[in-house]
Amino acid sequence: MEHTNPSGNDAKATPAEFAIWLRDQLERRDYDLRPRGGGQSRFAEDSGLSSGTVSRMLNNQGAQDIRVLETLANALGLPLPEVLVAAGILSRAELAAVQNPAPRPEGPLTAEQAAAELGINNPDDVEHFVATTEFLKRRRAKNRKGRTAEN
Repeated sequence: MEHTNPSGNDAKATPAEFAIWLRDQLERRDYDLRPRGGGQSRFAEDSGLSSGTVSRMLNNQGAQDIRVLETLANALGLPLPEVLVAAGILSRAELAAVQNPAPRPEGPLTAEQAAAELGINNPDDVEHFVATTEFLKRRRAKNRKGRTAEN
């Protein structure tokens, strides 16, 4: 994947960076993007995107609709994740985390681990989350005992 963020950090790409990236991708594919070059209209027709959508993307207005980005990826013959990074939907770090998740501990998660994975960090919220999960575990155990006694 090409780097789309010129600052060199792992922030998400901006609409202006996406426009530069898209312009480069189209020019590499011989779409003439000069005024009256016809490349923008030709790409819109070839890709199935509207001329207005292509124009907005090339004029620093970005693209957030996943269907548009998927159509763009298909038209360019690029993997969707590359386009999502270029469009600033994902940073490289976020993409890497999705593609290579951290190994999970063996066995079931504790309530505290689940809270952390869900981003629940406030101690009061963690305590409430743990209490709720403990209540639900007791209720499930009670329901299982009731069904066993009936059989």
